[in-house]
Amino acid sequence: MKKTYSILCAVALAGSFFGCSTTQQKTTETDYTQYVNPFIGAADNGHTFPGACRPFGMIQTSPVTGAVGWRYCSEYVYSDSLIWGFTQTHLNGTGCMDLGDILVMPVTGTRTRAWDAYRSHFPKDKEDATPGYYTVELTDPNVKAELTASPHAALHRYTYHKADSASLLIDLQHGPTWNENQYHSQVQSCEVNWEDAQTLTGHVRNSVWVNQDYFFVMKFNRPVIDSLYLPMAETEKGKRIIATFDMKPEDELLMKVAMSTTSVEGAKKNMEAEITAWDFDAVEEAARKDWNKYLSRIEVTGTNDEMVNFYTSFYHALIQPNQISDVDGMYRNAADSVVKAGNGTFYSTFSLWDTYRAAHPFYTLMVPEKVDGFVNSLVEQSEVQGFLPIWGLWGKETYTMVANHGVSVIAEAYRKGFRGFDAERAFNAIKKTQTVSHKLKSDWETYMKYGYLPTDLIKTESVSSTLESVYDDYAAADMAKRMGKKEDASYFAKRADFYKNLFDKETQFMRPRNADGTWKTPFNPSDVAHAESSGGDYTEGNAWQYTWHVQHDVPGLIELFGGEEAFLNKLDSVFTVKLETTQADVTGLIGQYAHGNEPSHHITYLYTLAGRPERTQELIREIFDTQYRPEPDGLCGNDDCGQMSAWYMFSAMGFYPVDPVSGNYVFGAPQMPKIVLNLADGKTFTIIAEGLSKENKYIESITLNGEPYTKNYISHEDILKGGTLVYKMKK
Repeated sequence: MKKTYSILCAVALAGSFFGCSTTQQKTTETDYTQYVNPFIGAADNGHTFPGACRPFGMIQTSPVTGAVGWRYCSEYVYSDSLIWGFTQTHLNGTGCMDLGDILVMPVTGTRTRAWDAYRSHFPKDKEDATPGYYTVELTDPNVKAELTASPHAALHRYTYHKADSASLLIDLQHGPTWNENQYHSQVQSCEVNWEDAQTLTGHVRNSVWVNQDYFFVMKFNRPVIDSLYLPMAETEKGKRIIATFDMKPEDELLMKVAMSTTSVEGAKKNMEAEITAWDFDAVEEAARKDWNKYLSRIEVTGTNDEMVNFYTSFYHALIQPNQISDVDGMYRNAADSVVKAGNGTFYSTFSLWDTYRAAHPFYTLMVPEKVDGFVNSLVEQSEVQGFLPIWGLWGKETYTMVANHGVSVIAEAYRKGFRGFDAERAFNAIKKTQTVSHKLKSDWETYMKYGYLPTDLIKTESVSSTLESVYDDYAAADMAKRMGKKEDASYFAKRADFYKNLFDKETQFMRPRNADGTWKTPFNPSDVAHAESSGGDYTEGNAWQYTWHVQHDVPGLIELFGGEEAFLNKLDSVFTVKLETTQADVTGLIGQYAHGNEPSHHITYLYTLAGRPERTQELIREIFDTQYRPEPDGLCGNDDCGQMSAWYMFSAMGFYPVDPVSGNYVFGAPQMPKIVLNLADGKTFTIIAEGLSKENKYIESITLNGEPYTKNYISHEDILKGGTLVYKMKK
């Protein structure tokens, strides 16, 4: 039997934490960061990174083991044997390439080498990471590297065990790219300036996923005694600099790097506000405390493996969205104008196709003080570019994935009572997004003419684009209704039924349809589609997965099937019909169910809504046992900016937001004996699974605050009231 760890009333939540007072008293402080393993997901296709960052910070300083090709979206693969250097920004668990800004690498020995000859081997047992800290011993230069961070700045400490020509490579050409040619051509311009012997500033413009401008200031704790510039290839514009220092063996080189989207002055303000002294240990400790402040909001009882999985999921969920505005609120917007964030902070890195499903609902529960800022940022960007972000990065639009789930995020926030944003302004952004066609990703005229997107008129993803847009229509209708906008509510509610136009009763699949109303043939429901590679009518999925993409109207979907029996029979087939695919994003397979990709995430909970909750309970256990492990290769797919992690945390609690805008969480089955949510206003919501064991995975009964509870969901409001939810488990 595994040892069980119990965290009991460990860390009091500071009143300022939620902007309110609390009488909860601190007893003994528990370091929740000890249960976070930043290497989870850093192998295979998890695409996480192990480096140092702060919750929702701009900076993620982390090692680079590769940068070319889809495998290196986070620039790190656990099994690699060479480190290229350390960059200051990273994406967490995505399937696309960008960031990876300002690569630095300590150097000893020969200073002038080929651009790729500064890499170093490293022993895996000399590599370690915890939230806010990363360290590794670099064998070839014989240097110990340590990284930590504040929200806008990184702090590096390099201990040179030998000091032969002790130098640092500063590579401004570097960045993760899809191919070798792009790696050497993605920088559009690069300007640097040595302001003094200890200060380098600069501005780089590059283009991989978005057109990115970043400004930086880099300061050293000792003067640079010599610098040289390496030759550049014909297509390269990013400078590579070797900065040399006068050092003795075991001397330390400290380096601060602050970044800004606005200007060098903005970067300087960020550095001055956040890292004033040359005290690495103090910054590292501040980072640990910052993470612990958030992680302590949930107290988990479980095995060590379960706790590592849970708190690492919590950690990954809080890496983004990223605050890209400077400490004074200034940021560069989608029109390349430097402006001030309306509420003082602007967030980007919105992987909305993924995160609207569970990550944003999780934020409404556990980091509610950030939600209004997220909404305001979405609205601000929409007013510049004409529509809500689809996939927002560095304040720009990537046009990645389909539909526009910023609509869902805003409508959900409004439904749950968040009022720190102008609702009229936000709804105007929603209405414009859902009615005015824009570049690449919407065609509302065709959508309204046919009641779906015809496959012969829409080149790719016609089925997925229709079904995903339908959910946003429902979200728009819900917000309009709550605001008393009857005409808008009626208009969008009608569109929310468009999913019915793609259901083929003969095959019982959501099927691509031509403009004349005929079904596309031939039709193989197992064919996996992907716009960027194989084309097709689905988005990183197939008909088996997308047929269930009716999150807002499960009773209506059941009716299309002809009743619960037919619905359940088809649903059973999802988990038994084998899927053969080489599509990198369709992973974590149980039959046709693909847990490694988001369209499948709510499907197991449909059994509960169709009257067979025990099947949901079985499948949740199977997914926990097979798709999440506390190992580098422990994620079955991209973490996708915390969505895979949010699924895990909600499902561990025993419920999941099938329809986020409804404010209801559908019951599955709890996977840990006790979870305590420390909510705003000092309230707690305790979740207990009595008799939970390997055998006892089914729910016999549920009580809420001692009273029998028979609904198949629990509401957001009931959780926020605080109290105790008890599941009685059985075989």
